[in-house]
Amino acid sequence: MALIADHAGDRAEQLVLITARLTTLIEEETQRIDARLPPAEGEEADEKNRLANTYRLELARIKQDPDLIKGAPPATLAALRQSTVALHETLARHEAALNAVKIVSEGLVHAMAEEMTRQRSSTSGYAPNGGLSSPAGPQPAIIDRKA
Repeated sequence: MALIADHAGDRAEQLVLITARLTTLIEEETQRIDARLPPAEGEEADEKNRLANTYRLELARIKQDPDLIKGAPPATLAALRQSTVALHETLARHEAALNAVKIVSEGLVHAMAEEMTRQRSSTSGYAPNGGLSSPAGPQPAIIDRKA
């Protein structure tokens, strides 16, 4: 969804507001990640997605036609630069938090896979015919503290 602005100053002011709100939502999501809480759902998640899409589309439009904000007041452009820097810093912290979650999740999956492999590869003895016995059918996986 593109912004509807009367002039360059109006567009820049709207971008400042969008950037500030998006920064706040991403900061809150990062705090939830750090607190090991589930991500936001419902209207807050929808709002974040709408703002992110609007921000992305508007930046693409401005990149194609810089005159869209060229005539904005210098103070508004400075505020836009400042809010954009804050957004990028917040996104960097958010990315670091997401990477930490990813590393932990991947570690858990690997540990469970290794434990299942260890359990399934252990032999249980000899069969009546003198060969190694192997279980017939699927084997249940027992995940305990070892994993």
